Amino acid sequence: MLGWRIFLHSFNLVIANLDQALRLSLLLYLVQSAYTLYAFLNPPEMIAAEGDAPAVPGGEDVTAILLLGTFAIVASLWIAVAWHRFALSGERVQGWLPRFHGSEILAYLGRSLLIGLLVVIGILAVSIPLGILSAGLPGLIGLMTLAIVGAAAYLFFRLGVMLPAAAIGADLRLAEAWAATRGQSGPILVLALIVVGASVLIQLPSFFNDDPSSIINLVYALVMNWFATMIGISVLTTLYGYFIEGRSID
Repeated sequence: MLGWRIFLHSFNLVIANLDQALRLSLLLYLVQSAYTLYAFLNPPEMIAAEGDAPAVPGGEDVTAILLLGTFAIVASLWIAVAWHRFALSGERVQGWLPRFHGSEILAYLGRSLLIGLLVVIGILAVSIPLGILSAGLPGLIGLMTLAIVGAAAYLFFRLGVMLPAAAIGADLRLAEAWAATRGQSGPILVLALIVVGASVLIQLPSFFNDDPSSIINLVYALVMNWFATMIGISVLTTLYGYFIEGRSID
């Protein structure tokens, strides 16, 4: 089954190159996680005291949130570009910080925004008829939610081959990305469902913790999110290598 083989190849890509994965991502992932740590240490006041107005973040908090959020975005893009370049062109990291490819990172950001916009439009197109249907069949809301998430992942993976192309400086247009995966809807849909299912699965242990804001949950989330991030980037890498460059995944 092609969808499963793509996922398995992506998983093995991280495991087989764990040293490089850690070298090019660990420091940047710590920067990316600073936002999560700040939010954990400074939880928002959801309930105000009786008679008081709800608490709002102060100027310093807003500044910190904006800065940490910006750093997190840059770090995540940096990691993605570095991992794509390692997997596709063999660009290795000797120290603990990969080379900064500014133009490729900007191109990656631009294409990410474009893909995100198209996915949102696709979700809206799917959600409207499903929403009308679920109004008469409330018991199917959960299934329809899964269908919407699966559709979003499907669209993302079909268009997502543009992202590894941006990372290595290749020119791959939207129509070319869509055409490259034409006729592969079945495998890509299976891949999308596998990724969504795996994402839900790794979150399950957190649901059984009596204190969802505990340090144990935080550490677990940070570790699992690192693996999810690297495997997710690897899935796009594998899709690009297989459908665009014709590489073997066996």
